[in-house]
Formats: sequence, structure tokens, C-alpha cells
Amino acid sequence: MTNGPLAGCQLRELAQRHPEELIGRGWRGQCFPVLTKFIDASGGLPVHLHADDATAQRLEGQRNGKTEAWHILDAAPGATALCGIREGVSREVLHEALLAQDFDAVMRRLPVRAGDTIYVPGGTLHTFGPGTLVYEIEQTSNIQQHAMRWQMEDGSPLPDEQWHANLTTLLQEVKLDPKPEFIPGLRVPVDDAVDRVFLCAGPYFALERWRAGGVAPIQHSFSTAQILSNVGGPVRVHVGGWSQTLERTATLLLPAACGSVQIDGPADVLFGYLPDLDVDVFQPLLAAGYRPQAIASLGEGFDDLVEGVTASPADITPS
Repeated sequence: MTNGPLAGCQLRELAQRHPEELIGRGWRGQCFPVLTKFIDASGGLPVHLHADDATAQRLEGQRNGKTEAWHILDAAPGATALCGIREGVSREVLHEALLAQDFDAVMRRLPVRAGDTIYVPGGTLHTFGPGTLVYEIEQTSNIQQHAMRWQMEDGSPLPDEQWHANLTTLLQEVKLDPKPEFIPGLRVPVDDAVDRVFLCAGPYFALERWRAGGVAPIQHSFSTAQILSNVGGPVRVHVGGWSQTLERTATLLLPAACGSVQIDGPADVLFGYLPDLDVDVFQPLLAAGYRPQAIASLGEGFDDLVEGVTASPADITPS
């Protein structure tokens, strides 16, 4: 924490000492479960993956893996991302392509547009850039395996033995099935001046973008910790009797105990959080008129919820 009465405390320490007040009722864990970051991919990132939970526990000795999502804030014309393995590519064919560093031969290249979001399950081989500004939300984890012939830290060449060992581990952890797609999100008008868009959601995190076009404020109630990031001009944030200006690209952590926040308009902000998928995502979107299958396109973890609802014959997109 950088300011306030808890300045100097580590987030991990607060998560352990005050789990319910910080993150939400019933939560327990060793570290804050959600990580967000701004990534300026002016150059291409390395081709890499992060293990899913089961693989991280089995091969990495870690509690959890890393599923992530990217919300595109800006993209140059023609910008693309590599995400997932092409249909029909076997593990053996993938290995040969990685040896040749021919990623386009086996990976899916997707167009990137500002405003779109993609949910990337653990085990998905991926990269993005150049010319892309991304807001990333993910499970808290540092595990990764990359396919490049150079060191991630400084770009120096990898010894052949280390590179082949990296590829062997990557091939053990890669998932061939995920075929993520960019989506525009699901919009729910709050009132004439405030707009709410569900960008992605799954068991590990959810991300929403709220915009207030005029002076009407954003008013948001919550029961779990909210990671509030400002992607517009400076805004004034009010929580109870406290208020502060949040500058562009700055991030503020709102503990669950706060319960609500008001942000003066005009505003353009992101809320990232650990959701109850049914209460926080599925039911509000059903009430807004979206089909269960459309809601499930936000990420994963919706299967049981979708099965419990009789599908209507066509998607409904609120105007």
C-alpha cells in the first residue's frame, strides 16, 4: 500500500490478516488472488504460455496456474496476436514448428482492435504486439514457459541444452484445445449517461468497463475487492467520507469492506474483481436480456449455470 493508514503494508500480508475485509466474505488464501497490469507492447512479446492449475500443481509445485485476459486499449492498424494452436496440429508438429521458430505455421493469428477482449485459459500458447496497448487481468502467478532462443530477462542467447529443456517443459504444459476469440463484451446500460460493459469473466476474475459520458456519476456497489483502473482522463473517486483524484492509468484497490464507490463523470474506468459468477455476472446479464450461451462467451465456468436455464431461440442484444 502506498498511502492511507496502511501505507507500507504488503498486499500479501493484508490478504492473510484481513481476508474477508479485503477480498470478500468466506475467502481464504496466501496471496491476493487477482493481478492486473498495463502492457505497452511496442514490440512483439515472446511466444509463451502459463500452466493451468492442475499442470502447475503437478509439474511446477505451485498452488495455481495462470489464466489471463487481455483488454485492448489501443492497437495500430494491422495489429495482430497469436493465441492458441490451429485445428489439427499435433504435439509433434507443434514441436517441429517451435524448433524452426515458425510460429505462424501452427498458431492462430487474430486481428486486434481497440475495445475488444480475449479470455486466455491456462496452457494456451500466445503472444501479442507490436503496436498494442493492453490491460491484462490474471491469476496471481509468476510461472511461465517460453519458446524463444533467448533469455526473457536480457535477450541474451540461451544455451541449446536449456532451450531444448524449455521446449520439453512447454510441450508438457501446452493445451491444444483452447481456441480463444476476441469479443466486444456485453453492454448493459445503467442509465442515459452511464454505460457498463462486461468484458470477460471466469472463476478466477471478471473485468468490466464503465463509462460516464457527462457529469452524472458512476455508482457501483460490490461485495468483493475491486481493482479500479482509470483508462480515461483524471477522475474524482469517493468512498464513504474519503475522496481522491485518480490520474490516467493509475490503479486503486477498493477493499470489499468499502461496499460501494462513486466516480464523478465524465469517466472511463475498469473494474477487475474475483466474482461469484452467478450473482455478479450471470444473473445481471440474464436480467438484461442476454442468452446463456452469449454470457458463457465471456470466459469459462458457466456450464452448470447455462444448463440450468432454458435457452431462448435467439440472442437478444439490448439497445
